[in-house]
Amino acid sequence: MTMVDGPSVREAAREHGLPEPVAAELTRRLRPCVYLAPLEDLPPSLRDTARPAGRLGGLPLLPKDVEWPAGKEPLVMTVDCAALPRDVLDIQLPDEGSLLFFTHIAYPPESSAVVHVPADAETEERPAVHEIDGESWPIEVHEQRTLYPVVGSTVDDGWPDEGAALAFVEAQDDGEERLDRFVKAVLDSAHGGTPFTGFIQLGGYSRPWQVAPDEEDLVLFAQIQGDAVDNGNPFLNLIVGTRADIAAGRYDLLEHDQQC
Repeated sequence: MTMVDGPSVREAAREHGLPEPVAAELTRRLRPCVYLAPLEDLPPSLRDTARPAGRLGGLPLLPKDVEWPAGKEPLVMTVDCAALPRDVLDIQLPDEGSLLFFTHIAYPPESSAVVHVPADAETEERPAVHEIDGESWPIEVHEQRTLYPVVGSTVDDGWPDEGAALAFVEAQDDGEERLDRFVKAVLDSAHGGTPFTGFIQLGGYSRPWQVAPDEEDLVLFAQIQGDAVDNGNPFLNLIVGTRADIAAGRYDLLEHDQQC
């Protein structure tokens, strides 16, 4: 992986003929992320060294004293926290154990939940059924697929909105195009210069289809595009929370936004 930092952004700015103040502004408006994707979707240069960090779908492994979330939403994703790249994200995730994401990839979702299962917990696979008045009802199960991590970088969607970058765009006939090429080169450099944007993202700035939910004191915890789970699914799940709640594992306080 390649960390996008101040020196690498300044180098890219020089290569694209942009002044150093623009590079400094972009550096301040970047946030790291981790994409999760099936092996065949990874940039070819990363496939040989990729190691699994989670899976889509399947059945949940839960401790005996932890129930399937009350909304009985399907398991969309399980993340192996210990397998994620270390010291990358600027939000604090658990160092070990698994994060299980339950939600309906539909609009609007009836309910959603994130559950952390400690690494030393004794777990059992739960069947996809629940009881209502003595009658068994099935819970949807998504196809199981292994996920691999890719370190990435994201930029504040509102940039440039002031300062040197905006002045550069306004002063040059092709300023907007040159700035776009510069930003793309910086973002692609996180994964060896190959363009890549995963359908699943942990941390970083959101890539919403409507209004960004990570505003004010809320930051992106995860976003899951429906296409990752079911091909052709037109919905996007965005999960946000405060840095304090995320760090403390208060996942019941996360906010879930569905866009289409």
